[in-house]
Amino acid sequence: MYIQRIKLKNWRNFTDIDVQLRERVFLIGPNACGKSNFLDVFRFLRDIADPDGGGLQRAVKERGGVLKLRSLYARRYPTIEIEVHLGADLSSPPQWVYSIGIKNQKGGDNPPILAWEKVWKNNCLILNRPDKDDEEDVKLLTQTALEQLRFNRDFRDIQVFFQSTLYLHLVPQLLRYPDTFESATLRADPFGKNFLERVIKTPDKTRKAWLSKIEDALKVAVPQMKQLTDIKDDMGHPHLEAVYEHWRPKAGKQREDQFSDGTLRLIALFWSLLETKNSILLLEEPELSLNAAIVAKLPAIIARLQKGKKSQVILSTHSADLLSDPGIDGREVIMMQPKKEGTEARVVSSIPEIRQLLEAGLTISETALPQTAPPNIQQLELELWS
Repeated sequence: MYIQRIKLKNWRNFTDIDVQLRERVFLIGPNACGKSNFLDVFRFLRDIADPDGGGLQRAVKERGGVLKLRSLYARRYPTIEIEVHLGADLSSPPQWVYSIGIKNQKGGDNPPILAWEKVWKNNCLILNRPDKDDEEDVKLLTQTALEQLRFNRDFRDIQVFFQSTLYLHLVPQLLRYPDTFESATLRADPFGKNFLERVIKTPDKTRKAWLSKIEDALKVAVPQMKQLTDIKDDMGHPHLEAVYEHWRPKAGKQREDQFSDGTLRLIALFWSLLETKNSILLLEEPELSLNAAIVAKLPAIIARLQKGKKSQVILSTHSADLLSDPGIDGREVIMMQPKKEGTEARVVSSIPEIRQLLEAGLTISETALPQTAPPNIQQLELELWS
């Protein structure tokens, strides 16, 4: 499935947005405009669909509670609303629509409850809460039907799809020195602390095939690297290992703690793209630590690895190099701009002046990205030294 469309009301800094999504989605905008908050709504849907992970209650608690999730600009109508349209492709009417409203229960410790939960299948309403049981026992509204296997049989396709969402923002230091960071592992390992365990648990044939593909790619991006393999040390801990030729005729093998940040990020990115099938991959600034020439190739690499897999990649970026790819369609780019009350999000092809420039042959980097710069950016240096 694909998420064709998403509507948000009072979700963090979005008071009211409604955007269409494509197979690739590029989020652009100034710092603190809400790109990460937009990505987080897909992680939130994944978390509330997890029957073993605490569902709605834990998902809200991990984000600081309803008051932290709800837009500061929500006043007379404070309910948080999320609605997603899902289908087998991006051009047909949606097969599924899932809608949820979240608010604080009045009194007591104010746990989050459902204002409503609705599911449509082929335009037919098949779930409409609150129902009679909810009215008789309001505690039932502390759980979604989505997270309860007893009740989601008729729309379990949605639950399975949401649960498959993958978010990865690899922090190389976590991968190199996992024992240094003793705090509890976050749900779904968003920063890659256990990335190597994920690699080693992949079936042997698939793992070897993917590492071979990544090695071939790295031979271009990191010419001195070859023989990328996975191994286990004497304690059974997984590692990546490769030969770095550099200037020596007989180079020794090195493990991931000696790989550069860019190499580690690139390996994790390629692995995640190969791994994502019939699901969503969320990426934050995949250009970090990478050479500009590599960054410029990322959109094409993503598109190539998506072919035949029905995967959807949603990424945030500030990179002019990445957005210089002429193959990026204006329908694939969502531009976020802070307004007086909340952030506005628009698909750039819906903005006439940008659409005309794109049709004339200019790139997103030349047309939309300049509009995301802070209006008084020229004053930054003066303010620092005044």
